[in-house]
Amino acid sequence: MNKVVETKAAPAPIGPYSQAVWAGGILYLSGQVCLNPQTGVLQNESIEAECLQVMKNLEAVLQEAALNFTHVVKTSIFLSDMAHFSAVNTVYSSFFSGSFPARETVAVKGLPRDVNVEISMIAFAG
Repeated sequence: MNKVVETKAAPAPIGPYSQAVWAGGILYLSGQVCLNPQTGVLQNESIEAECLQVMKNLEAVLQEAALNFTHVVKTSIFLSDMAHFSAVNTVYSSFFSGSFPARETVAVKGLPRDVNVEISMIAFAG
């Protein structure tokens, strides 16, 4: 049976989905954007600020599930423009130590609330 993970330390879903769902020993984290969960304001002063808030939101969901970034095995990064690739990599990589998870990064036509970056993750508890 699947188990939903929810935390007020990350933004509430803005659609019909859960922040994360356990399926066996695998946690599937929905994409996060740069919405500050305390203020409800987008942290979009720069691409670095956006990515930092996204990673903090994902970290909050991981922590609610008693996991951290060492458990992440796969990420998907969606960018509004590949010109953001390097800046996002710099912020993203600061949240990992040792080996990095598998990943793809794609540019898309649009993202929720016209943000520039959205990241989803898969974590393994084993």
